[in-house]
Amino acid sequence: MTKIDPYLHAALLLKGADKEISEAHILAVVKAAGVDGDSAKAKVLAEALKGVNFEDVLKAAAAPVAVAAAPAAAGEAKKEEKKEDPAKSEAAAAEGLASLFG
Repeated sequence: MTKIDPYLHAALLLKGADKEISEAHILAVVKAAGVDGDSAKAKVLAEALKGVNFEDVLKAAAAPVAVAAAPAAAGEAKKEEKKEDPAKSEAAAAEGLASLFG
């Protein structure tokens, strides 16, 4: 399993709680999670996220997932179309055998 950065989680948590994403707040969340806080990481992240529109970022991240799910759903629909009624299959087989014996 891939390790996910706790600082990014802290920023998302703060955004979801409508709190300011600042160095101090990020450090508080990270420390509350039991991680030794690195103020340099928190400061860089807080500066990098200033002015970022999280809604646009999350929509852009979700778009590839939706696009990838669409072909899978189409494939399932084709599988369902190919399924035949067992009674029809047996009737077709019986007709084929009957034609052999005239």
